[in-house]
Amino acid sequence: MNEKNIAGTVLNVLSIEDSVRDFEIIREQLIDAGYHLNISRVETKKELESSIRGNQYDIILADFKLPGFDAFGALRLCNAICPEVPFICISGAIGEETAIELIKQGAVDYVLKDRMARLPSAVKRALDEVKRKKRIRQDEEALKKSENKYRLLADNIHDVIFVLDMNLNYTYISPSVKILRGYEQEEALKHTLADTLTPSSMDLFLSTLSEVMEMEKSGHRDTNLSRTLQLEMKRKEGTTVWTEVKASFIRNENQRPIGIMGAIRDITERKKAEEEVRESEIKFRTIFEFANDTIFLMDKDIFIDCNQKTLEMFGCTREQIIGQPPYRFSPEVQPDGKNSKEKTLEKINAAINGQPQFLEWQLCRYDGTLFDAEVSLNSFNYRSKYYIQAIVRDITYRKKVEEALRNSEEKYRDIFENAVEGIYQSTMEGRLITANAAFARMAGYDSPEELIESIKDMGTQLYVNSEDRERVMKTIETKSFVEGFEVEFYKKDGSKFWVVINARTVKDEQGEILYIEGLIEDITIRKYAEEQLQQTLESLRKAVGTTIQVLVSAIESRDPYTAGHQLRVADLARAIVTEMGLPHDSIEGIRMAGSIHDIGKLSIPAEILSKPTKLTEIEFSLIKAHAQSGYEMLKNVESPWPLAQIVYQHHERMDGSGYPRNLKGDEILIEARIMAVADVVEAMASHRPYRPGLGMDAALAEIEKNKGTHYDNTVADACLRLFREKGYQFK
Repeated sequence: MNEKNIAGTVLNVLSIEDSVRDFEIIREQLIDAGYHLNISRVETKKELESSIRGNQYDIILADFKLPGFDAFGALRLCNAICPEVPFICISGAIGEETAIELIKQGAVDYVLKDRMARLPSAVKRALDEVKRKKRIRQDEEALKKSENKYRLLADNIHDVIFVLDMNLNYTYISPSVKILRGYEQEEALKHTLADTLTPSSMDLFLSTLSEVMEMEKSGHRDTNLSRTLQLEMKRKEGTTVWTEVKASFIRNENQRPIGIMGAIRDITERKKAEEEVRESEIKFRTIFEFANDTIFLMDKDIFIDCNQKTLEMFGCTREQIIGQPPYRFSPEVQPDGKNSKEKTLEKINAAINGQPQFLEWQLCRYDGTLFDAEVSLNSFNYRSKYYIQAIVRDITYRKKVEEALRNSEEKYRDIFENAVEGIYQSTMEGRLITANAAFARMAGYDSPEELIESIKDMGTQLYVNSEDRERVMKTIETKSFVEGFEVEFYKKDGSKFWVVINARTVKDEQGEILYIEGLIEDITIRKYAEEQLQQTLESLRKAVGTTIQVLVSAIESRDPYTAGHQLRVADLARAIVTEMGLPHDSIEGIRMAGSIHDIGKLSIPAEILSKPTKLTEIEFSLIKAHAQSGYEMLKNVESPWPLAQIVYQHHERMDGSGYPRNLKGDEILIEARIMAVADVVEAMASHRPYRPGLGMDAALAEIEKNKGTHYDNTVADACLRLFREKGYQFK
């Protein structure tokens, strides 16, 4: 091996060996390996104890079998007196189990005598391990000194102070960890850094540490961990907290890193605020970029930003705008004769001092073409400095519209002023441009001028329901006109009136809409008349209902069974109508018809109706006549529903097998088809004077068996669902 001692130092060796020959072999092996030796030999336990108490050795080499004791005894004695000195067993024959047990009790290695060439390597490993342990002890002592130095300070500050060894285990953490992570100081000390950080933050810390350690290896001893990291830490209850961590190496006297010390600060609220700012900036930028208006941002000297609409309006790139003076896109002289540069700077200086400016301005595109614009200037404060936001709208089209309106106004002024109907012109956005006296009178204003001045948005100021305005505009946009649209308007005093609107768009030669013109007729009186008519119809409904109730009472007084049957049939028929999803008006009509569908039985002798035995053919023919009789009784009764026909047809069948007229299919009213099913189900399920009830199962089986022949399919299915799926029962 030719390994030399560092700086030529002597290796102090104690050999516990009773064989002089073996002792010489040991000495020669070590000398040949390059060691300068000071080696002693002992044989007995007494000699061993005396030597290790009186001398300091770098390594102890022991034969396994010795006079009066063995390697185990020698190891126990050495562990008690000089435990820091490495102990190697040298034996002629030692079993594997014995060797393992020696290692467990503190021996650092064992060498067989027939393989003495391994001895120098074993000695070197043992000595290196001693050095390593010594260095660790020194590092730990230095770390403890550092901890003690700063512990008082760390224990009493709000930030969490921590110390890690180079294996990233905590050796100290300040009590404020309780506030940060919810753990007591003693609990937190048991954690590793991996227990503390989320996986992504742990990866960041390790990559940073690895980077710094690589720099250390390359000789950059001035490197440190003193960069600030934002790390997410785990709290006891399962949540996380964002922290700012500043860490530095703790170094020994040789400037080698032996630990990491740092401070942790809770920045959760700051991160939340930063995120809110980012979201706000993203939201603002999105609104800014995709706004329909042209928006400039500037200070008093130059443009600093603009949105996409600006580039489209002025026909240039962002680079051709940013950094330009604010008067760059104004012609030298405005139509009013004023100098554009002077006027622009005057307005900007006023706006930046908190006086919003709104003006009509002539601007020029990048190619030099002119257009009329509406410009608003407002200041805003950003990081203690004031800036200007300029919103620009191209009003060339509006100017064109206004000019067209002025020309048209002269031509039609007389008709306009003297018309009985209200006449108006408005923008597509709902701003009144013109209105005549009739319109002003309808809306309760003293003059057209007052109406136009007051109504800035027809959709919110005139229309009672804004949805009506949306429907009118949608129709106009689709068809270019709207006819006979009835809406309710507000008057000046807040009262309401009804109008009918007829309006159309007026377009220029290119097909662009200039404005809307319309006629308005006050139909309030007609609407009130319709309401009165509706009230009259409602009264008629109530009268019919009263009449029906009288008829029901008459039947009940003569035949209580028939009355109960009718009410149950009416309730089932109404349930079937509801299940089928028919209009609400049909529900009320069929309920009334059901309540009196057997009214024709008033013409049948009571002794037949209540006969407890089977009816004769003549008696049954009299019973069958009740449908015809009921029709005759009701045919002249005024009603919103076909009550007489429902009664007339409720015994007809889909295949024509019913009575009294053998009607088929669509010849039968849907209400009568519903009544037929309800009548059969109730009649079969209930008791009759001449027989007991057959039960609900038999009644439903009859409907299911004959649906499509006797009974309407849809009606039958609805009835079966009510009983079998929805739990319907007769009351």
